[in-house]
Amino acid sequence: MVAPPLIFAGLAAMFLVGMMREDPDALPSSRVGQLTPALTVEPLGDLPPLDEAALRAPGVKLVNFFASWCAPCRVEHPNLEALADEGITIYGVNYKDAPEKALGFLEELGNPYAAIGADAKGRTGIDWGLYGVPETFVIDGEGRVVLRFPGPITQRVIRETLRPAIEEASADQPG
Repeated sequence: MVAPPLIFAGLAAMFLVGMMREDPDALPSSRVGQLTPALTVEPLGDLPPLDEAALRAPGVKLVNFFASWCAPCRVEHPNLEALADEGITIYGVNYKDAPEKALGFLEELGNPYAAIGADAKGRTGIDWGLYGVPETFVIDGEGRVVLRFPGPITQRVIRETLRPAIEEASADQPG
């Protein structure tokens, strides 16, 4: 008879801790502050391939996980193109997608990515702690994750979340 009250008390404590977080809707990321995980991606068609050296190269960059079957990925795509037009380096990871569909998606909507890797089996997504697509990571010039943002990149997200993270990552750069 002691078990039900203990279970209730434990659940109530977890609920209370969850409510006291700064943003209860935020999905936590164990990757922030750490080096980017290994990439286990394949080239996508004849597009420039993504490799780990690119993630460790000087300068701030974004890594965007996307798929042709993902409706929010279509919604965010014009915003990614605008960021790329500003000179922000964006790398793409095509997640669990058919190569011909991914290439068609980019042909139709444009290609904001400096390089792309195909994660057909989802291994890189698992290693990066992906919850789903789209997800975008801000990476500093040493290859450390500064921010993980789940969901589509909107103008508001750019203004309130991405730009501050990009500025933070830029401020941490030597020189």
